[in-house]
Amino acid sequence: MRNDSLLRFMTCGSVDDGKSTLIGRLLYDTKTILADTLTQIEKTSKKRGMEAVDLSLLTDGLQAEREQGITIDVAYRYFSTGTRKYIIADAPGHEQYTRNMVTAASTANLAIILIDARKGVLTQTRRHSYLAHLVGIPHIVVAVNKMDLVDYDQATFDRIKSEYLQFATEIGLQRDGHDIQFLPLSALNGDMLVDRGENMNWYQGPTMLEILENAPAAHTEQDEAFRFPVQFVCRPHASDNPELHDFRGFMGRVESGEIAVGDRVTVLPNGLSSTVKSILLGDTVLNKAITEQSVTLLLQDEIDTSRGDMIVKSSEVPEPVKQIEAMVCWLSETALSPARTYVIRHTTRESKAKVGAIAYRVDVNSLEQQSVDTLNMNDIARISFKLAQPLMVDSYRQNRATGAFIIIDESTNNTVGAGMIV
Repeated sequence: MRNDSLLRFMTCGSVDDGKSTLIGRLLYDTKTILADTLTQIEKTSKKRGMEAVDLSLLTDGLQAEREQGITIDVAYRYFSTGTRKYIIADAPGHEQYTRNMVTAASTANLAIILIDARKGVLTQTRRHSYLAHLVGIPHIVVAVNKMDLVDYDQATFDRIKSEYLQFATEIGLQRDGHDIQFLPLSALNGDMLVDRGENMNWYQGPTMLEILENAPAAHTEQDEAFRFPVQFVCRPHASDNPELHDFRGFMGRVESGEIAVGDRVTVLPNGLSSTVKSILLGDTVLNKAITEQSVTLLLQDEIDTSRGDMIVKSSEVPEPVKQIEAMVCWLSETALSPARTYVIRHTTRESKAKVGAIAYRVDVNSLEQQSVDTLNMNDIARISFKLAQPLMVDSYRQNRATGAFIIIDESTNNTVGAGMIV
């Protein structure tokens, strides 16, 4: 069975909007905090002279975060209810940590964007919404937090909702397969998080936990093309088992779609075709493999295939390309140099690449498109690359697995950029 019970989601918002408190309250109210952890944060809270437990300490694990009261790095937390499992990414809100937020957003299927009810839609709110839109998160929950500080006023919530919807329309956040939900809450008091509370009877929609429980899991909302990047060719030479002498299996992870025994497949980039003879999951023989399963495929014919090749269904063959255009987030402190050669790693395949042109840089605060010659850390820009080896790509909007890549510095082997193919 496909694992529909897992939901990866992220929280983002401006500094002091209450992201860490929201996650802490969610963990606390779903009773997924260990007793010793709770005792420890109670002690820390008392040391600071607080009467109540500071639940934000559950996610702000770095000493610098606790001293400054801000989130710096991405914190991942895991919890489960009776019906599904969750992986939360608590992303930093500050502009200088844009790269951290993009990293957190790359695997999320839902984003909670927090807005302080007293401040309304800020520049940071627009930036985080744009980044969530950029990395293709299909479900947005706009959580208007700290409603207790505005006396749970419905007019304040309605005004923020109207203002946000106007902005969302401008950047194309609402499109097919994408949705936005609005929710008033108080993370500090727990209103509308797990329990509804008594203070916002004017809001008849679902609570935060109800939204999370009913959100679709990744890969379930549309039919996806079968993509299987080959990681390793398994050929056991020294084996006492005569049946294994002719064994030649292609090992990898089903990044999208599904495959069954008897399906016609094509190996790229050479374009040769064959039929799936059998599918193995460890020692278990399967009739069908689905998204996110790591399996071994055996084909009817001997085809020259190695790591970096991609097996696809013959009815869903992408065209190998030697030039790509992408939105790139620059992760390195060393600026991008158009004169240099970089390595692009796409699924299991690598290719040397040169920067063709930088079309524009996006000012993540004003969303203005600017003309630039280079990129600095945290910059986001539209760039074209010329490739030495062909890559089998889809657009990022169609397929987040085969539409994404990383850029590697040849000399240091550092990952310097992350790209989404347009």
